Amino acid sequence: MLDGVVIDDTGVFNDKLREWVDYYNYHRPHGALDGQTPYERLKQKTETQA
Repeated sequence: MLDGVVIDDTGVFNDKLREWVDYYNYHRPHGALDGQTPYERLKQKTETQA
């Protein structure tokens, strides 16, 4: 997402980090989770155990 970009401002860094965490957990399919996102897997596990 930042390929080669250097950020020396902590506010900008924190904003970009939040964007990456959101992408990683809610939008990026994970091979180890059979193509689900971590959020989808968590939701599935909590719904089946309820």
